[in-house]
Amino acid sequence: QVQLVESGGGLVQAGTSLGLSCAASGRTRNTYAMGWFRQAPGKEREFVAVITWIGGVTYYADSVKGRFIISRDNAKNTLYLQMNSLTPEDTAVYYCAASERIGVSVIKGAPRDYDYWGQGTQVTVSS
Repeated sequence: QVQLVESGGGLVQAGTSLGLSCAASGRTRNTYAMGWFRQAPGKEREFVAVITWIGGVTYYADSVKGRFIISRDNAKNTLYLQMNSLTPEDTAVYYCAASERIGVSVIKGAPRDYDYWGQGTQVTVSS
């Protein structure tokens, strides 16, 4: 089992930046990739970004490419998401997730291929 705890959410103004963290604990050595997802009210959960735990290969959703940066600290078992140039459309609950599966679908951010999920942290961007 892997436990994931997100932190760093909050209320910010449009155009500003915010950073999220996700601390992983438990059986993390089998982790292949970790990602960020988000879910806005009335919408389905959507992929934001992913990074492989070994090699640091990253992949982003088009909606955040060039604005968000995903990174990880293997020594601290911590995942990060730096969000810049935020817009009200970025308002959502943000979840981190971990996958022990290897495959293209994991890199492309298919939620069904992620094994563990955090409880989420709210990000609200005001206009």
